[in-house]
Amino acid sequence: MTSYSYFTSESVCAGHPDKICDQISDAILDEALRQDRQSRVAVETLVTRNQVVLAGEVTSAATLDFRKIARNQIKKLGYDATMYHFDGTSPVDVYIHQQSPEIAQGVDREGAGDQGMMFGFACGETPVYMPVPIMLAHALSHKIDQIRETRSLPYLRPDGKTQVTVRYEKGAPKEIEQVVIAVPHDESVSLTQVKDEIFTFVISPVCTHFKFTIEKKRVIVNGTGSWHIGGPSSDTGVTGRKIIVDTYGGSARVGGGCFSGKDPTKVDRSGAYAARFIAKNIVACGLAEKTEVALAYCIGQKNPVMKMVDTFGTAKVKDKVLKSFMDGLLDTSVAGIISALDLQRPIYLPTAVYGHFGKKELSWEKIVK
Repeated sequence: MTSYSYFTSESVCAGHPDKICDQISDAILDEALRQDRQSRVAVETLVTRNQVVLAGEVTSAATLDFRKIARNQIKKLGYDATMYHFDGTSPVDVYIHQQSPEIAQGVDREGAGDQGMMFGFACGETPVYMPVPIMLAHALSHKIDQIRETRSLPYLRPDGKTQVTVRYEKGAPKEIEQVVIAVPHDESVSLTQVKDEIFTFVISPVCTHFKFTIEKKRVIVNGTGSWHIGGPSSDTGVTGRKIIVDTYGGSARVGGGCFSGKDPTKVDRSGAYAARFIAKNIVACGLAEKTEVALAYCIGQKNPVMKMVDTFGTAKVKDKVLKSFMDGLLDTSVAGIISALDLQRPIYLPTAVYGHFGKKELSWEKIVK
């Protein structure tokens, strides 16, 4: 439900430089939590031509081989040839130290690891209570990766981006206005062939799954006319640069911090998951058609300094009923969120691609009956 007549969202494939970084950072976090549930992790990754840089803070009883973790992720993503000027043999520089004791003293008292504001959103446009444009964009990116990994289209190479524009009528999605795809491929394959087969193997089945149709004339593939080498040799990647992709595709506000590479004591992550959990349950339980939940925290303090909800005039109950539902649904203290959503587990690597929301297996996506 939007006031726009058209709305556009984008996503990126797993081999996109920024997403390489998100996955490396979350792979480090998962390995730390696998060995030590109390691990404190805040790791940033940077990738560029033949170079990986890891920096941040880790306080953990875990034994972590940072270089091995990074190289394993790079290989999994298909960067396995010298022509990419980036692969599993690229140098990995590590600049990781322990968490600042001044931050740790607040977290040790079960307080927030930082200040900041977080937002959660839900609407009834899809069965997972997410906006249509971002879910279409994610599905297209995922499908491109699938057909590359299975070699259904063997000429595809790592990296890629998708973008979808949806036309709305009276706040409801009606049709797909345009799809934009960017994907690198073998030089021997013509752009015409790539466009035809991307339409057949990616766009058409994804649109059909979402109960839409689209004409080929509304599709743009590789708008510059050619793209053969993607990845970090073409575009530097950094952890946390795809906040809009990671959340709601621009359909809702976003907080000030990214998610990947951060353990759940960092409210940038856990607070955003809590806000989504509350918003989704408000809509799923029929209390409103569209909801945005806002939380804000102060470093070292246990409870949020702000907890608000906006239903954009779609609420089916009075404000006091909505507030009572929110308060009873989840303890939004830092410790309360971590405990209720069971966040001190190695569950984060799958969130580093195709969005952090709308995946039913994640604890913050559960609907409470």
